[in-house]
Amino acid sequence: MSTEEQNQAFAIPDVDLSAEALLAAATEATGLSDFGDESFRTPFEVLVKSLNEEANLNAGGRFGQYQRILNILINRLRVEAWIKKHPEILDEEITSPVVIIGLQRTGSTFFHRILAADKRFYAPLWYEVRNPAPELDWDFSGKDARITSAEEEVAGMLAANPELAAIHPMDPVAADEDILLLEHSFYSTVPDAFCNVPTYGKWNDEHDNTPAYQYLKRLLQCLQWQKKQIGQVAERWLLKTPHHLHHIATLLKVFPDAKIVQTHRDPLQTIPSAASMNYNLWIMCSDNVDGKVVGEQWSAKYARGTLHTLKTRDQQPQAFLDVWYKDTVVDPLSSVKKVYDFIGMDLTETARAAMEQHQEDNRRDSRPSHEYTLEQFGLTEAGLKQQFAEYRKRFVD
Repeated sequence: MSTEEQNQAFAIPDVDLSAEALLAAATEATGLSDFGDESFRTPFEVLVKSLNEEANLNAGGRFGQYQRILNILINRLRVEAWIKKHPEILDEEITSPVVIIGLQRTGSTFFHRILAADKRFYAPLWYEVRNPAPELDWDFSGKDARITSAEEEVAGMLAANPELAAIHPMDPVAADEDILLLEHSFYSTVPDAFCNVPTYGKWNDEHDNTPAYQYLKRLLQCLQWQKKQIGQVAERWLLKTPHHLHHIATLLKVFPDAKIVQTHRDPLQTIPSAASMNYNLWIMCSDNVDGKVVGEQWSAKYARGTLHTLKTRDQQPQAFLDVWYKDTVVDPLSSVKKVYDFIGMDLTETARAAMEQHQEDNRRDSRPSHEYTLEQFGLTEAGLKQQFAEYRKRFVD
């Protein structure tokens, strides 16, 4: 194969990143037309406009965002088709979910996966949150095609930017963030994590996110039904994402019996690390990324989110339990015991043994270290102390 032929073979396709083209492509790919609740359409259109006008996408980023949105739309179509096929899906009860929240880089992924070793919890796995609806001919036997797709996607992301392995442990079949389910409502901070889309982010901040959490419940019902088809039966869901900091009052409105576990660590450590993670996602989509813009956006976003959560805690203190990063790192099972006492479950020997085995199999020293500085992202200790003054007064100082 000549060089020219190789270039053509590996050329990134040119795509029509417009709302109309994406909706049409999803319909054509599936033969379906019901996308479900119409609340997704406005944020979807705002996102597409922001990607085109603000994100400064390179060819790979443009194609990647097109594929991601198309995938979401296809999943929405399949979700509704599965519900039409099996209306009993909507009879699934989502009872007293345990929801881990906290700033990025507070050990919440580590803690989430330890708890998820107890099979009395339903945990959303990475391949499930990326593709909550399987192909319509899937019979729940053999290897799920979504796992193969997830394995390929993770491999592709790590090949594009190996630094991601040092920041977030990416495992297609491990428990992961339900923000990727919220993404299917088009109300989420996932696009902000991948690209510079300030208009879209502002729209989300200023609009009621109730439709997102109602759709999250619908997707959890779908996943719970699916898990039962392959023989998994648990007592309650175990969810986790920092995103809930921004909308915890809305989450508690839709899931009034939820139990909230908030992880804590000084924002002086967490915010620069979060900026680094998102910077490493932005540079996969754009050739012109300013780390200071990333730092400014995410420090401000989390400052607003922590204040919202503090206000909600004052109104519903009984819904919250506090867990500190240093405790989960030094003696995670002591923090685990606090959670079980809080939610009224027994910490069985079987669960404890599974958690200890998970820790042994997933040691942090098996991954490369994550290195960054405040200055890379235009951050200063004084500035962060001012932004997070109220939070630090309650949980750090």
